[in-house]
Amino acid sequence: MTNIIALASDHNGVDQKISIKIFLSKSGYRCVDLGPFASDISVDYVDYAKQLGMTVASGDVDAGILICGTGIGMSIAANKINGVRAALVHNKVSAPKSREHNDANVLCLGSWINSLEDNLEIISLWLNQDFGEYRHVKRVEKIDSNKKDKIIFANGIFDLLHSGHISLLKFAKSLGDKLIVGINSDESATKVKNGNEPLNRENDRKAVLEAIGFVDQVIIYDDISPLKLMLALQPNIVVKGGEWTADEIRRRDGIPQEIDIKVFPLLGGYSTKHLIDKATAEKP
Repeated sequence: MTNIIALASDHNGVDQKISIKIFLSKSGYRCVDLGPFASDISVDYVDYAKQLGMTVASGDVDAGILICGTGIGMSIAANKINGVRAALVHNKVSAPKSREHNDANVLCLGSWINSLEDNLEIISLWLNQDFGEYRHVKRVEKIDSNKKDKIIFANGIFDLLHSGHISLLKFAKSLGDKLIVGINSDESATKVKNGNEPLNRENDRKAVLEAIGFVDQVIIYDDISPLKLMLALQPNIVVKGGEWTADEIRRRDGIPQEIDIKVFPLLGGYSTKHLIDKATAEKP
């Protein structure tokens, strides 16, 4: 799941935080300890939850772990920060589910509720569970309230539009203010389709997409890959449809780390090839 983990607590969580840091370091993670460092000096949990939440939301670390007496105050305070999805976890069932279903990026633990051994097991379960992005991405993205001024980019040939395309584009628009769609030119689309020309010319495909109310701009590009256009636009989020994970897409397409990737699940039974096959099938 992660490489760099921020840790913070209040005075009730200092002792467990020290042991958790040692455990994570031995497990190969890099830890950033935001304090406090003394269990005999009372501090306000809100201050440390806010500092860790802002660090996670900024992208400077991959995830965060907060510890106080119950974890409740920490989770409430951390979830006030845009971009933070803090999960209060007291058992081994909720730990992986908070990652798989909710894409939690902050784990809140209670030193009064669980022993160190139990919390270490919760941490291991949490860190080793990936987000189930195909099933849950649409729900999780509805949580994000910080969508102002975000540019969203999606791309494809978009030859014969179908419900799968529309659902993907609607989802993409829901993530930000401006949706830019890149489409392959006729020449590059033919290369992508292994020598088969698109049924509709590039300007016709562009005009159809521009007629969709939630599409803000359509750009034709000549390369097979949209990476050059993407780097010029510098979108906040790139939306892809398919069965790959965001990490797999980033490695495959060379998308920079500063651009977020959201994967929209394919709708079964919808594809341009399926439409063409259906339209050209011989009637009995």
